[in-house]
Amino acid sequence: MAHSESLVALNGTQISFIGHDCKDIPDFLGDTYGHFARRLDLSFNLLRSLAGLKVFTELEELVVDNNLLGNDLRLPGLPNLHTLTLNKNHLTDIEALLEHLADVTPALEYLSLLGNEACPNQLVSLDKDEDDYQRYRYFVLYKLPQLKFLDTRKVTPKEVMEAQARGSFMKVVKPKSEAPPNDSRSESHPPSYTPLPRGSRDAKNHKGVFAKCRYIYYGKHSEGNRFIRNDQL
Repeated sequence: MAHSESLVALNGTQISFIGHDCKDIPDFLGDTYGHFARRLDLSFNLLRSLAGLKVFTELEELVVDNNLLGNDLRLPGLPNLHTLTLNKNHLTDIEALLEHLADVTPALEYLSLLGNEACPNQLVSLDKDEDDYQRYRYFVLYKLPQLKFLDTRKVTPKEVMEAQARGSFMKVVKPKSEAPPNDSRSESHPPSYTPLPRGSRDAKNHKGVFAKCRYIYYGKHSEGNRFIRNDQL
């Protein structure tokens, strides 16, 4: 147990377990920290399931960037979760994901899905453009109208109005082809895509690049919580 706990970065209620190639959330994380953790960063692992989160009952922020999470992703009920980043996973079915999040994360206000096929932009697919991305934003806001920040941008009042009026017609079509979920290359080499500038991956740069952020990253790779808080808008 002591050896396992030595791999965890702990700062009060903020827990980081980054870059350990775990396929499942280790039991010791929940047993040791689940009852008090408010922020959990599990980036740069090989997670295909988040079943181990069921004991993190007080969780408010969850960062699981650069994993292998797919359309079978299921979160436990997390009534206090307001921030979720799922960047650079294997998510393609945006509608199923959003309906699930609406059920289990009623307090969600900050969401980032960059680097997934479910989030259409030219950085992921060259045949996508800004119009495709904007339609995606309208659809997300139609499904999750309480969001204040999506991906790298603040949600605007105009977007909220447009989403209410036309969001139901903005469903993003699921790509016809998907990478095999058991592709061994995905496990040994992280995706080359990153929505962030090169400098943000510097081991010495641990803070968000889009705006000032109260949170510090505890792993050299984490691309987690980069959102602007209300008092910074």
